[in-house]
Amino acid sequence: MKSSLAGLLLMSLTSLPLASQAVPAQSPPAPAADDAAHNELRALRDGLLDAMSKGDVERELGYFHPNVVVTWHDAEVSRGRDGVRKYLSRMLDGPDKVVESFRADVNVDELTILYGGDTGISFGSAVEHFTMKGGRELSLPARWTATLVKEGDHWLIASLHASDNLFDNPLLNLAKRAAWWVGGLCLLLGLGLGFLLGRRRRTA
Repeated sequence: MKSSLAGLLLMSLTSLPLASQAVPAQSPPAPAADDAAHNELRALRDGLLDAMSKGDVERELGYFHPNVVVTWHDAEVSRGRDGVRKYLSRMLDGPDKVVESFRADVNVDELTILYGGDTGISFGSAVEHFTMKGGRELSLPARWTATLVKEGDHWLIASLHASDNLFDNPLLNLAKRAAWWVGGLCLLLGLGLGFLLGRRRRTA
């Protein structure tokens, strides 16, 4: 699976929950249990990033909960590891693939917010770099939110939601430029047609 799962899905997500980030000085010290949880989450991050760098899709999927729910940038939803696998295969492989390659620069806004020691919410930003099937390259600013759960001794990604700015992004700018080109072409064709019709009437 070219460009691995990293693509689209881990797209904004992966390095996500785990970034180690300094806690503001004025914040009270985190409990020891929280420190241990954040260290475990960093281990998840490191393992996932290593799997991505090696293109090991099945290992990547192992960091997702079996019932994971992922909402993609195109508003399509994948349920479960098999659903994620099928989506990525369709987008990244085969004759009808949309994306040739993908990478993302991911930032975490703050440490994962922990609830009860076995649930966490992480969120942040990303700049996603796509090379489309036709060769066009796009860089999209994005936001993501992920929910993590701990089962046994392992943290897993239970849900991921990725989104782009609807009103300011390269795809919208391309559409605007295309509209200007189409509008200009229609205007030129209209003027040319009007000129020809005018000449025909004068010579009739």
